[in-house]
Amino acid sequence: MYAHCLGTDSLSNVRVTVCRELLPAGAGPLADRFELVRGGLDADRERILALVAGAGAVVSDPTVDVDSELLAAAGPQLRVVANFAVGTDNIDLEACRASGVTVTNTPDVLTNATAELALGLTLAAARRLGEAERDLRAGSWTGWDPRAYRGLELSGATVGVVGLGRIGARYAELLSGFEVELLYAGPSRKPEAEQRLGARRAKLSELLAEADVISLHAPASPATRHLIDAGALRLVRPEAVLVNTSRGALVDLGAVAAALREGRLGAAGLDVFEGEPAVPREILEAPRAVLTPHVGSATVHARDAMARAVAENVIAVLEGLEPPNPVR
Repeated sequence: MYAHCLGTDSLSNVRVTVCRELLPAGAGPLADRFELVRGGLDADRERILALVAGAGAVVSDPTVDVDSELLAAAGPQLRVVANFAVGTDNIDLEACRASGVTVTNTPDVLTNATAELALGLTLAAARRLGEAERDLRAGSWTGWDPRAYRGLELSGATVGVVGLGRIGARYAELLSGFEVELLYAGPSRKPEAEQRLGARRAKLSELLAEADVISLHAPASPATRHLIDAGALRLVRPEAVLVNTSRGALVDLGAVAAALREGRLGAAGLDVFEGEPAVPREILEAPRAVLTPHVGSATVHARDAMARAVAENVIAVLEGLEPPNPVR
């Protein structure tokens, strides 16, 4: 491994490039051991490519594309790409394998934070809280009206979870107090979750047709791109609520915006967007849409734990050890 080739006394000369930013919980341990270089939140592609040159480790995040160009810019001494995220759709895993570069991520530590946000968006969208707050702040609320802001009660509702992994299962657990009927769709059956949560596996088409709430917790891949598109939306109930805290590419925003405008979808709670940070005006202006700027893991506990995990992964690889969170 890299550290064995250099000798441990030489590790202080190894460069670790943080493409954009890393919180002190992770940056501190790295700076204590290595030469730490940071690009900053405003780093563009050209600056990142320049900064990774000669690095033994690169810390990326979902906004940084780690592809063959970046690997070539870094050079043959690069040993690890540590992603400050769970998802790795920003990383060309095959190119990294071909170059002998280990890829790591930060699973588990953001499970609660993201599941809690998914529940928050579910409640906010179902109860039309965004619309109600906007009217109140704008001074357009004229008083109590029995017809106004009528939304969906979660109690007794049918909730469909697309992807019953760590975050999807935790979201389902948080819903248990509402006594919902739980459906899930995914590539494999989850017998333990079925028994523990009372979940029933369904085909995606069945889930879309039956669910009052549809919450997405699937990874981004060619197979899941625009999983929710115009065709999928034709299957859903007109009062259904769509929630996405996983990856923006799962949802065709134009199709969702049209369904909201035309009353074919009850509401949407979205934290991630295809092509972010740019967000199409049509979804910004769509009715009954609660939107947040990719804050699923944005708690003090989760983000600090993610930063520490990044540091632990980098240190392990550069010291010749197996990292805690390798991406296979």
